[in-house]
Amino acid sequence: MKKILIINGHPNASSFNFGLAESYLKGAIASGAQVETITIAALNFNPNLQFGYQKRTELEPDLLEAWEKIKKAEHLVWIHPVWWGGLPAITKGFIDRLFLPGMAFQYRENSVWWDKLLKGKTAHIITTLDQPGWYYRLFFGRPSVNQLKKSTLEFCGVKPVKVTYIGIIKTANDFQREKWLQKVYDFGLRNK
Repeated sequence: MKKILIINGHPNASSFNFGLAESYLKGAIASGAQVETITIAALNFNPNLQFGYQKRTELEPDLLEAWEKIKKAEHLVWIHPVWWGGLPAITKGFIDRLFLPGMAFQYRENSVWWDKLLKGKTAHIITTLDQPGWYYRLFFGRPSVNQLKKSTLEFCGVKPVKVTYIGIIKTANDFQREKWLQKVYDFGLRNK
Protein backbone atom coordinates (compact mmCIF):
# COMPACT_ATOMS: atom_id res chain seq x y z
CA MET A 1 0.00 0.00 0.00
CA LYS A 2 1.58 3.25 -1.18
CA LYS A 3 1.86 6.13 1.32
CA ILE A 4 0.79 9.34 -0.41
CA LEU A 5 0.77 12.88 0.92
CA ILE A 6 -1.24 15.59 -0.86
CA ILE A 7 0.06 19.10 -0.16
CA ASN A 8 -2.39 21.81 -1.21
CA GLY A 9 -0.66 25.16 -1.63
CA HIS A 10 -3.62 27.34 -2.60
CA PRO A 11 -4.72 29.79 0.13
CA ASN A 12 -8.38 29.92 -1.00
CA ALA A 13 -10.60 27.00 0.03
CA SER A 14 -13.09 27.77 -2.75
CA SER A 15 -10.43 27.57 -5.47
CA PHE A 16 -10.29 24.99 -8.25
CA ASN A 17 -7.05 23.73 -6.66
CA PHE A 18 -9.11 22.42 -3.73
CA GLY A 19 -11.30 20.54 -6.21
CA LEU A 20 -8.20 19.04 -7.81
CA ALA A 21 -6.83 18.00 -4.41
CA GLU A 22 -10.17 16.37 -3.55
CA SER A 23 -10.23 14.50 -6.89
CA TYR A 24 -6.71 13.17 -6.36
CA LEU A 25 -7.63 12.14 -2.81
CA LYS A 26 -10.72 10.23 -3.97
CA GLY A 27 -8.74 8.43 -6.66
CA ALA A 28 -5.91 7.51 -4.30
CA ILE A 29 -8.35 6.22 -1.67
CA ALA A 30 -10.14 4.15 -4.34
CA SER A 31 -6.77 2.59 -5.24
CA GLY A 32 -6.26 1.44 -1.66
CA ALA A 33 -3.37 3.82 -1.00
CA GLN A 34 -2.74 5.23 2.46
CA VAL A 35 -3.37 8.98 1.99
CA GLU A 36 -2.75 12.00 4.18
CA THR A 37 -3.22 15.66 3.35
CA ILE A 38 -1.74 19.02 4.24
CA THR A 39 -3.65 22.19 3.48
CA ILE A 40 -0.96 24.80 3.94
CA ALA A 41 -3.38 27.69 4.40
CA ALA A 42 -5.05 25.88 7.31
CA LEU A 43 -1.78 25.59 9.26
CA ASN A 44 -0.91 27.98 12.05
CA PHE A 45 2.69 29.09 11.42
CA ASN A 46 4.82 32.10 10.59
CA PRO A 47 5.88 31.70 6.93
CA ASN A 48 8.86 34.02 7.38
CA LEU A 49 12.26 32.35 7.83
CA GLN A 50 13.23 35.33 9.99
CA PHE A 51 16.88 34.50 10.66
CA GLY A 52 17.66 32.48 7.53
CA TYR A 53 19.94 29.61 8.49
CA GLN A 54 21.88 31.66 11.08
CA LYS A 55 19.51 30.87 13.92
CA ARG A 56 16.82 28.19 14.07
CA THR A 57 13.28 29.39 14.61
CA GLU A 58 11.29 26.88 16.66
CA LEU A 59 8.81 24.98 14.54
CA GLU A 60 5.16 25.46 15.43
CA PRO A 61 3.12 22.31 16.24
CA ASP A 62 1.40 22.40 12.83
CA LEU A 63 4.77 22.42 11.06
CA LEU A 64 6.07 19.57 13.23
CA GLU A 65 2.99 17.53 12.33
CA ALA A 66 3.40 18.41 8.63
CA TRP A 67 7.05 17.32 8.72
CA GLU A 68 6.09 13.96 10.24
CA LYS A 69 3.65 13.45 7.34
CA ILE A 70 6.36 14.35 4.81
CA LYS A 71 8.83 11.93 6.41
CA LYS A 72 6.30 9.05 6.35
CA ALA A 73 5.16 9.63 2.76
CA GLU A 74 6.59 7.76 -0.21
CA HIS A 75 4.93 10.01 -2.80
CA LEU A 76 4.32 13.76 -2.43
CA VAL A 77 1.60 15.40 -4.54
CA TRP A 78 1.94 19.18 -4.63
CA ILE A 79 -1.08 21.12 -5.92
CA HIS A 80 -0.74 24.88 -6.33
CA PRO A 81 -1.45 27.77 -8.68
CA VAL A 82 1.22 29.76 -10.47
CA TRP A 83 1.10 33.41 -9.42
CA TRP A 84 3.51 35.90 -10.98
CA GLY A 85 5.46 32.94 -12.34
CA GLY A 86 6.01 31.43 -8.90
CA LEU A 87 4.47 29.75 -5.90
CA PRO A 88 1.90 31.43 -3.63
CA ALA A 89 3.63 33.18 -0.71
CA ILE A 90 2.16 30.78 1.89
CA THR A 91 3.53 27.78 -0.04
CA LYS A 92 6.96 29.35 -0.34
CA GLY A 93 6.89 30.15 3.39
CA PHE A 94 5.96 26.54 4.18
CA ILE A 95 8.98 25.32 2.21
CA ASP A 96 11.29 27.96 3.74
CA ARG A 97 10.30 26.98 7.26
CA LEU A 98 10.36 23.17 6.84
CA PHE A 99 12.91 22.16 4.21
CA LEU A 100 15.83 22.99 6.47
CA PRO A 101 19.42 21.84 6.87
CA GLY A 102 19.47 18.76 9.06
CA MET A 103 15.90 17.91 8.06
CA ALA A 104 15.58 17.89 4.26
CA PHE A 105 19.28 18.15 3.38
CA GLN A 106 22.61 18.51 5.12
CA TYR A 107 25.59 20.54 3.97
CA ARG A 108 28.87 18.63 4.25
CA GLU A 109 31.56 20.18 6.37
CA ASN A 110 34.16 22.15 4.40
CA SER A 111 32.47 21.20 1.11
CA VAL A 112 30.21 22.68 -1.54
CA TRP A 113 28.29 19.37 -1.59
CA TRP A 114 25.35 18.25 0.50
CA ASP A 115 23.51 15.10 1.52
CA LYS A 116 19.97 14.61 0.25
CA LEU A 117 17.88 13.51 3.23
CA LEU A 118 14.60 12.84 1.38
CA LYS A 119 15.92 10.14 -0.96
CA GLY A 120 13.52 7.33 -1.78
CA LYS A 121 10.51 9.63 -2.23
CA THR A 122 8.83 10.58 -5.50
CA ALA A 123 6.62 13.56 -6.30
CA HIS A 124 4.05 14.95 -8.70
CA ILE A 125 3.51 18.69 -9.07
CA ILE A 126 0.04 19.58 -10.36
CA THR A 127 -0.02 23.29 -11.08
CA THR A 128 -2.76 25.52 -12.42
CA LEU A 129 -2.09 28.32 -14.90
CA ASP A 130 -3.89 31.13 -16.68
CA GLN A 131 -1.82 30.42 -19.79
CA PRO A 132 -0.99 27.26 -21.72
CA GLY A 133 1.69 25.09 -20.10
CA TRP A 134 3.81 25.16 -23.27
CA TYR A 135 3.77 28.98 -23.19
CA TYR A 136 4.81 29.03 -19.53
CA ARG A 137 7.70 26.67 -20.32
CA LEU A 138 8.85 28.29 -23.54
CA PHE A 139 8.47 32.00 -22.83
CA PHE A 140 8.92 32.19 -19.07
CA GLY A 141 11.19 29.20 -18.36
CA ARG A 142 8.68 27.69 -15.85
CA PRO A 143 10.14 29.37 -12.73
CA SER A 144 7.74 27.76 -10.22
CA VAL A 145 8.68 24.29 -11.52
CA ASN A 146 12.39 25.09 -11.40
CA GLN A 147 11.97 26.31 -7.84
CA LEU A 148 9.88 23.43 -6.48
CA LYS A 149 11.11 20.54 -8.62
CA LYS A 150 14.79 21.28 -9.11
CA SER A 151 15.80 23.71 -6.37
CA THR A 152 13.76 22.10 -3.58
CA LEU A 153 12.56 18.53 -4.13
CA GLU A 154 15.42 17.17 -6.27
CA PHE A 155 17.93 19.16 -4.20
CA CYS A 156 16.66 17.20 -1.17
CA GLY A 157 16.68 13.82 -3.00
CA VAL A 158 13.06 13.49 -4.14
CA LYS A 159 13.13 11.86 -7.57
CA PRO A 160 11.54 11.47 -10.05
CA VAL A 161 9.31 14.53 -9.95
CA LYS A 162 6.49 14.56 -12.53
CA VAL A 163 4.85 17.86 -13.55
CA THR A 164 1.31 18.38 -14.87
CA TYR A 165 0.02 21.74 -16.02
CA ILE A 166 -3.71 22.43 -15.69
CA GLY A 167 -4.98 25.43 -17.62
CA ILE A 168 -6.00 27.86 -18.95
CA ILE A 169 -8.10 28.15 -15.77
CA LYS A 170 -9.61 31.62 -16.22
CA THR A 171 -11.27 30.76 -19.56
CA ALA A 172 -12.22 27.14 -18.80
CA ASN A 173 -15.83 26.06 -18.99
CA ASP A 174 -17.47 23.46 -16.74
CA PHE A 175 -16.85 20.66 -19.26
CA GLN A 176 -13.09 21.39 -19.34
CA ARG A 177 -12.92 21.62 -15.55
CA GLU A 178 -14.66 18.23 -15.24
CA LYS A 179 -12.10 16.74 -17.63
CA TRP A 180 -9.27 18.08 -15.48
CA LEU A 181 -10.89 16.78 -12.30
CA GLN A 182 -11.21 13.33 -13.91
CA LYS A 183 -7.59 13.46 -15.09
CA VAL A 184 -6.39 14.21 -11.56
CA TYR A 185 -8.70 11.52 -10.11
CA ASP A 186 -7.02 9.06 -12.51
CA PHE A 187 -3.57 10.20 -11.28
CA GLY A 188 -4.72 9.38 -7.76
CA LEU A 189 -6.14 6.03 -8.86
CA ARG A 190 -2.78 5.14 -10.43
CA ASN A 191 -0.79 6.67 -7.53
CA LYS A 192 1.03 8.99 -9.91
